[in-house]
Amino acid sequence: MESSNIYTFIVNKDANKIEIGQAIEKLWDVTVKDVRTMRYSGKTKRSQMARLARNAGTPGRRPSFKKAVIQLTEGDHIELYEAG
Repeated sequence: MESSNIYTFIVNKDANKIEIGQAIEKLWDVTVKDVRTMRYSGKTKRSQMARLARNAGTPGRRPSFKKAVIQLTEGDHIELYEAG
């Protein structure tokens, strides 16, 4: 979605929208128009080797995370991958 100035980042779970926007503006010297955040809770997953393991079927857990969708003002863009 780079053509519409929208970028997605995985951010610290404790960061709020204002802190996220300020960090993006400081790191890449751009102007942030909008910040949207989403929290994802970690899912429980069972081992692939559950049949062979001594503690068969002991569940593990994927980590929880927070995702931020950043929209920049027209004309701004972030160079994530430099050509060359």
